[in-house]
Amino acid sequence: MSQQDDSRPRDAAFWAAKVDRLTVADAQQKHGYNIQGKRIAGPQQGFGRLWQRTYSVDLGSAVTPEQLVADWRARFGDFWPKTGRFHGSVTSIQPGDVAPLTAGGVTTGIMVLYADATSFSFLTPEGHMFAAMITFSGDLDESGGTVANIRMLLRTSDPLFELMWPVAKRAEDVFWPGTLTNLAAAHGVQDVAVSSETICVDGGRIWKNWRNVRNNSAIRTVWHTVSAPARSRRSARVTP
Repeated sequence: MSQQDDSRPRDAAFWAAKVDRLTVADAQQKHGYNIQGKRIAGPQQGFGRLWQRTYSVDLGSAVTPEQLVADWRARFGDFWPKTGRFHGSVTSIQPGDVAPLTAGGVTTGIMVLYADATSFSFLTPEGHMFAAMITFSGDLDESGGTVANIRMLLRTSDPLFELMWPVAKRAEDVFWPGTLTNLAAAHGVQDVAVSSETICVDGGRIWKNWRNVRNNSAIRTVWHTVSAPARSRRSARVTP
């Protein structure tokens, strides 16, 4: 028994357990139709060019990294601009959580890969606009102040989303700075300047993954919406 305990990584509790398919909790089923049963899709499962993107905001001494991330995990969706909605648990973000989200009218979701006292990371499911890993963190700068960071390594997931990349990039450049601005304001820091950086890590596309379009969440969201009346009629016939 002691050998098994010793062989267990010290940070094992911070990592999600391996899963083959994602499962959405009953309370989130209404918004989970695009992630239930889907697999995780990191950057190598995507289609488009590979990008590294970073958004940062300096919070100075207003909050420690630990305090910042504890609040961020507890109220993650509260800091989002009104163009998005996070349908996650009402409790703090935990490793292995699967949560639906709606952004720009498209419903998809995330899985929490990792979460500790100063950072947490998401992976995206099949069909999400991005095949990505996204990390949110509170870090100390050289002067001992706290910096809130959002770091992404991503590809668009399929050819249709790759065509939409210029529009998606502009939307992300509004959404995530808005999130950091709201996060800063919640900790008493007003009129912040959000810095951003975008680097193309790999200009090639993974053409063998073009078939990812079959899981495209934008198409599936539209279909889910237009087919809602038919589902309601079927439900009414089944209900005694």
